[in-house]
Amino acid sequence: MNRIHRTHGRRDEPVQSVTTAAQGRSHDLRSRRNRYLWMMGIRIACLPLAVITTGWVRWFFIAGAVVLPYIAVVIANAASRPAPGIIQEVTPPQRAQLPATTPNRKLNDQKHRS
Repeated sequence: MNRIHRTHGRRDEPVQSVTTAAQGRSHDLRSRRNRYLWMMGIRIACLPLAVITTGWVRWFFIAGAVVLPYIAVVIANAASRPAPGIIQEVTPPQRAQLPATTPNRKLNDQKHRS
């Protein structure tokens, strides 16, 4: 799952997620498009290789050029199930504490009386 980082000029710490919602549809569409493009790239490579090779290798590349478009479309149209989100606990950072001092009572009493 993605870690969310926000920087407001001060620090780069993980931020607590407030939901278990799955990733957006745009993420699914992007991954499906990338798979399709990779398979079509392999198909494009099969076409010239089918022309320049001979024997059983040629038939292998021809079969790849013919079958890959069908497989690519089926895989690209198969939407993946959204994975449930996960709430991750974020521990707050340790805060610096002021040093313990002994107050000067006489000085404080004089300030309050004035």
